[in-house]
Amino acid sequence: MTKRSAITLIVYAPALMADKGRPVAVVHGMERAFPGLRLHWKLDEGGRPIALPQRDEWLLASNKDGGFPFVCNGDERYPVTVWGMESSGLLSPGGQSQFEVHAKLPLDEPVIAAAAALLEGVAEGARSFWGHASPLGYGSEVAQQFRRSPDGPELSPRGLPMLNLPENLPTPEIPCFLGWVNYWSAAAAEVIGFPDPARDSELLTRARRTPSGGWIVQLTEAPLDYDNPAHLDALKRAYERFPAIGGRAASLS
Repeated sequence: MTKRSAITLIVYAPALMADKGRPVAVVHGMERAFPGLRLHWKLDEGGRPIALPQRDEWLLASNKDGGFPFVCNGDERYPVTVWGMESSGLLSPGGQSQFEVHAKLPLDEPVIAAAAALLEGVAEGARSFWGHASPLGYGSEVAQQFRRSPDGPELSPRGLPMLNLPENLPTPEIPCFLGWVNYWSAAAAEVIGFPDPARDSELLTRARRTPSGGWIVQLTEAPLDYDNPAHLDALKRAYERFPAIGGRAASLS
């Protein structure tokens, strides 16, 4: 899949530890969110799908090193994959190891329509702090926003604000950056000050509450395109509204 034909979902959650049920909840959440999706295959060493008749039991037994192996839909013409890993506390906010879940799907109309539900299913299943769904390729844009030295520029080449590296954030509840569709747990929403009815009326038209008390917030109707001036303006407005994102402010005034 090319950068323009895929969407990636990533969520950041507390480390798994002994809680081995969350990978199964993540996979179930994706299947509920996307009608007809069945993630009942794993990948062999050559990348070929192998059926998993007892998928949930296999996932429970495969929780190793704080994550879980690739599972997919078994369709090489329309690949959907999801997997989990543990990120080191050395590279994570607050010095705390995290459970990261990564999913990739084709960027077509059905996935676009289901993107918010898919992100909610993954994020709630993982009990995430925060997460996002964005067209593949967003990472190279966000990388240009990370402040790697105190003498660096004040704005990225796109004119977006510079962000602190994740390992320099004090707590994992602070979202590191903005994506197209964003998941903010109840704790993350409190940290950034969302929602404020007076200031967030536009965002609230594309937002909804999740069962755990978190929020799904979609920045633009169409998938985020950094070459679209209207989308870039929406990003700039959101960063201005939420200075706590990326650790640019300890709290909102």
